[in-house]
Amino acid sequence: MYAAPMTIGGRAVPATATFDVKNPSTGATIGTAPNASLADLDAAVAAAQAAFPAWSQKPDEALQQACLAVVETLGAHAEELAQLITLEQGKPLNGLGSRWEMGGAQAWAGYTSRLALPMKLLQDDAQGRVELHRKPLGVVGSITPWNFPLMIAIWHVLPALRTGNTVVIKPSPHTPLATLRMVELLNTVLPAGVLNCVTGDDRAGSIGAAMAAHAGIRKIVFTGSCATGQKVMQSAALTMKRLTLELGGNDAGIVLPDCDPQAIAEGLFWGSFINNGQTCAAMKRLYVHDSIHDAVCEHLVAYAKTVPMGDGMAEHNLLGPVQNRMQFDKVAALVADARKKGDLLLGGGPGDGLFFPATLIAGLKNGDALVDEEQFGPALPIIRYKDVNEAIRYANDSPNGLGGSVWSRDITHAKQVASQMECGSVWINKHGAIQPNAPFGGTKASGIGVEFAEDGLQEYTDPQVIFT
Repeated sequence: MYAAPMTIGGRAVPATATFDVKNPSTGATIGTAPNASLADLDAAVAAAQAAFPAWSQKPDEALQQACLAVVETLGAHAEELAQLITLEQGKPLNGLGSRWEMGGAQAWAGYTSRLALPMKLLQDDAQGRVELHRKPLGVVGSITPWNFPLMIAIWHVLPALRTGNTVVIKPSPHTPLATLRMVELLNTVLPAGVLNCVTGDDRAGSIGAAMAAHAGIRKIVFTGSCATGQKVMQSAALTMKRLTLELGGNDAGIVLPDCDPQAIAEGLFWGSFINNGQTCAAMKRLYVHDSIHDAVCEHLVAYAKTVPMGDGMAEHNLLGPVQNRMQFDKVAALVADARKKGDLLLGGGPGDGLFFPATLIAGLKNGDALVDEEQFGPALPIIRYKDVNEAIRYANDSPNGLGGSVWSRDITHAKQVASQMECGSVWINKHGAIQPNAPFGGTKASGIGVEFAEDGLQEYTDPQVIFT
């Protein structure tokens, strides 16, 4: 059984109390994580503050080289970390699972390491010279979720390090082990105090809430639910923290009538069921034109039946369990309600333990709970529409606005539809395919700020204008 320490100031720090971490596929306890105190958090913030002056003053090339050393370390330990992800998160090793997650983490780290924010010359003439510089903020607090524990950690940590900030990270209590181990490994190539990790069981929400309010933390980057994001924002206001909040999504996909139902079935399935639907930017609602609705349903069901579900440690499985009991119960309740109102095409009932079969339900409409609420699990409502303007109106009828997609053979028409969708990212003939060279963020209640690319890097800096 794996007993992971915290890392504070470059040292392994055990806590006086621990909590168990379970494998959602089997229910077995796989390790223990430290249940940090507020004193532990203060120590981590103090270590990050102490490391900041030297780290922030490093030449840009030295920061880049240090970040590239992080990339190499991730690659050298990718399989070890993937195994930990599968054991605590449940996702399979293969397919779009933990090995794929580690590949994504390395890709993002590598791309981000090579970005730069050089001085920008705004004016240089007889009236004077005006330069725009980007300065690191200080200590960045990272609060990560349980669905992609290491890839999202890298999304938070690498741009912070690349811009000269230091970091305190707190992973979800459902999936702390891989993050604790990753931070331990990265501290072999980073100066002491630059990257620190604390964990807690969140029963009282003490560590995360304290991070949001902590006077020593200049910025919070948080990925998680809208409700928790609102609390983070409220607490952060007291110290005027900078914020990047990537919150919930209820992404809509719109299938136009010119599509080939069989050709798009696989893309629709994985756009919805990547990580068993436990993905912020997964497709949560599917609007299909009346003329091909039944054929799309037929081919989606046929494809879904070919995808094996089971213990993620088995090499052949491509879908795993719902990660935790609270989320499982939410999915089960939404599906039970939807079965009363719609037509069950596949799945629909809880399996053994935390396994919930891939579920497809037609005959629903806006106003039904499975359509209006983010299920964050393996259940997809399919809604019939007759007019594309009606579909756009239905897709936009949500407080969320993270992602969306349009499916069509006519790319020009698809782009016209995409431009009318109220969300931060729209994909054509795919869904959720984020990449490190394109900014990613939500509109409306789905968040504040963006991640990735140069725009995301800038969010870890304060602009300073020097007039000469």
